Amino acid sequence: MRKLLKFLILGVVALGLSGCSTKQVINPVTNIEKKEVCITENKLVNGSFLQVFTNTLVEKNYQVTLKQAYDNIEDCYLVTNYTANWAWDLAIYMIYANIKVFEKGTLRGEATYDARANVGFGKYINGGDKVRELVRQLFE
Repeated sequence: MRKLLKFLILGVVALGLSGCSTKQVINPVTNIEKKEVCITENKLVNGSFLQVFTNTLVEKNYQVTLKQAYDNIEDCYLVTNYTANWAWDLAIYMIYANIKVFEKGTLRGEATYDARANVGFGKYINGGDKVRELVRQLFE
């Protein structure tokens, strides 16, 4: 009986550690004529996300303009919007992020990181590193 209980506990722990996987999908922006991007600020998202997002684009030689939700974006070649969520489970971690890139209203690229179904330890990532990775791959 004791061996069976140990076996069951190990099985549950192994299943919990493997969990469901994290999903990451990136459809990169291609054939960009100008390295100009307007970012529509999302005030509901932790400010460090925007800082890392902007800095990564600047590192890739993009000219970045920050816009508010109510600003006119007609003068923007590319417009991006983003969202991200953090969760608490033993530690605070970024559980979801999405960045969309539009050219004149047409979706040109999108990056999504989704760890909402992950119950294992793989969900505990460095949010800044993940944002850099998403932006670098989105803006090839």
